[in-house]
Amino acid sequence: MQAIILAAGMGRRLGEFTRNNTKCMVEVNGVRLIDRLLGQLARLDLSRVVIVVGYEGAKLKEYLAGKHEQIKIEYVENPIYDKTNNIYSLWLAKKQLLEDDTLLIESDLIFEDSLFELILNCEDRNVALVDKYESWMDGTMVRLDDERNIVNFIPKKAFKYSDIDSYYKTVNIYKFSREFSTNIYMPFLEAYTRALGNNEYYEQVLRVITLIDSCDLKALPLNGQKWYEIDDVQDLRIAEAMFAEADAKLKKYQNSYGGYWRYPGMLDFCYLVNPYFPRPRMIEEIKANFEPLLRDYPSGMGVNSLLAGKYFSLRQEYVCVGNGAAELIKSLMGYIKGRVGVVYPTFEEYPNRYDKDRIVTFVPEDSDFSYTADDLKHYFAEQELEALLLINPDNPSGNFISKDDVLDMAAWCEQRGVRFIVDESFVDFADGYPDNSLLHNDILAAHPTMGVMKSISKSYGVPGLRLGVFATADEKLIGHMRSDVAIWNINSFAEFYMQIFGKYESDYRAACYRFIEERSRFRQELQKIDYIRVIPSQANYFLCEITARFTAHELTLQLLEKYNILIKDCSTKKGFAGRNYIRIAIRDRRDNDRLVEALNNL
Repeated sequence: MQAIILAAGMGRRLGEFTRNNTKCMVEVNGVRLIDRLLGQLARLDLSRVVIVVGYEGAKLKEYLAGKHEQIKIEYVENPIYDKTNNIYSLWLAKKQLLEDDTLLIESDLIFEDSLFELILNCEDRNVALVDKYESWMDGTMVRLDDERNIVNFIPKKAFKYSDIDSYYKTVNIYKFSREFSTNIYMPFLEAYTRALGNNEYYEQVLRVITLIDSCDLKALPLNGQKWYEIDDVQDLRIAEAMFAEADAKLKKYQNSYGGYWRYPGMLDFCYLVNPYFPRPRMIEEIKANFEPLLRDYPSGMGVNSLLAGKYFSLRQEYVCVGNGAAELIKSLMGYIKGRVGVVYPTFEEYPNRYDKDRIVTFVPEDSDFSYTADDLKHYFAEQELEALLLINPDNPSGNFISKDDVLDMAAWCEQRGVRFIVDESFVDFADGYPDNSLLHNDILAAHPTMGVMKSISKSYGVPGLRLGVFATADEKLIGHMRSDVAIWNINSFAEFYMQIFGKYESDYRAACYRFIEERSRFRQELQKIDYIRVIPSQANYFLCEITARFTAHELTLQLLEKYNILIKDCSTKKGFAGRNYIRIAIRDRRDNDRLVEALNNL
C-alpha cells in the first residue's frame, strides 16, 4: 500500500496564508497540515508516499528535506498547476498509481487518526470515505444504495438543496486497489482528459465510471469522526477550534459567541432558545418569501415599531425595536448616568455596558441564589440609585418574582424616583404563562418610569433574526433610543417574521406549555445524577452545582472533548466566588436525553 497526496494547488481563498506557500504548509494550532498528515501516514505500513507538488513546490520539498525520515517520500511535479486542476495532478502520478494499492488524499484536510484505521480495515478494496451532508460542507457529493455502493457523484453544478437528505460528502480520502486503478480508473481518466481537458477534478472521472459501469466502488460513511476541509480563513478558524487541546478548544468556541452550526456535530447547551418554536409551517412561509426578503430593503423604525406593537398588542409610541436585545441594552445603558442596582450573578450584557464604579451590587446569600422582591427593597432602600435592574426570571439562577410583586417593586421605585428596568426575556417559560408579562399598555402607562426589555430571540426560538424590543411609556427615553439606533437596524427577514407572527400565536402558546412540561421531566432526570445539584428554575435553563468528582471547568471540558456537548461554566462569573456552578440550557427531549446519557457515562 502506498499513499498519493495531491498538493499542487494555489489555495487562493486562504489569502495571506498561502501567498508564499502551498496550502498544506498552513499551520493549524502550530502544526503544518503536511506535518500532521505525514505523521499519521508514518504510523501505517506503507511502501512510500508520493506527493504531487506545483505551486511553491520547491519550498515544500526544501521544508520536508530531512524530516519524516521514517517514510519514503517521492515527488511528482505539476509545472502547469495554475492552468490545471487536480485531475491533471493525478494523471501525472499515473505511473505510481498503477504500481500499488493506493490511499489517495487531498492535502488540505485535517482529520483524526482513526480515519486511516477505518479505511484500511475496511474489507472493500475500492472505497471512499464519506460523511452525511451538513450545511458547512462544500464540493462533491455522492448518493449511495442500500449496500453502500456509490451510484452517483454529484458535482457542484448538479447539487440540489431539495435532495440534501440523500447526499453524502466525499471526505477526499480514497482507497483504490492496483487492479481498479489499472483496469478501470486510469483508462477512464485518460479518455476523459483527452475529451474535456485538464482543468477538471478527478471525481468527475469517478462520476462517469459510476454512471456507465459497475465498478465496485463502495462508500464508507463516518460515524461522528472529526474532519474538516480547509479552503478559506473561516475554515482555518473552525479547524483550529475543532482540533485544539481541550482548554484551548473551549476558549475558541466561547470567543466565537455562537455560530455553532458551523461546527460538525456540536450540541449547544450554552445558548438559550425555545426548542419548540417556530413550527415548520411558519418556517415554510418565510422560505416561500425568501427572494423578495433577500432582494428588497427592510422598513425603517416607524414601520417596525408598528409591527412590534402589533406583535405584543402595544401602542407604537411605547416601543423601540432592536437588532437583538443587545443593541437596545447598549442604547439604554448609555442613556442612564447615575448608579444602577444589579443583582449578581446576572446576565452580564447590562453591567458590561456600564461603568463598574457606578454599579451597586446585591448578591443573594441563599445557596440557590434565590431572592424576593422584599429582599431587593430591603437591600436597595438605603442606596442612592438612578436605576434598578431586574432580570426576571434571572439569568443564570432561574429565580422568578411574581407579576404582582414586580408591580409592587415598580411602585416602590417610582416613589423613590428610581428608574425600574425589567428584562423579561425568559418570562414566557415561567409557570403561569401567559399571565406573567408586563408588556401591556395599561401597565406601562401606570408606571412611566418602568421599562421592559424582551429578547425575541430567546423566547421565540429565532436568534438568527436578531430581534428584541424595549417598551416604556417614557417618551423621552423611547425617542432617545429610536434616534440612537440605525434607521435600518433590523433586516427584512426579521420584519417579515414580526408581520406574520399573529397567524402562529396559538402555535407559540402550545410550544411554551410543551416546554414547561419538558423542563419538569428534564429536571427529574438531572436530579438522578449524583454529582449534580439542580437548582429550581422558571426559565429555559438550569443552574446546577457540581457537588463531587469534577470542578465546573473539568465537567465542561469532559463534555466538550468526549461528547461534543457545550455547556456554560459559571464558576468565573461574578457572584459565584469561584464555586462550581454550571448552566445547562433546556432543549428538546432527544437532546436533553443525550446530555443526561453523557453525564451518566462520565
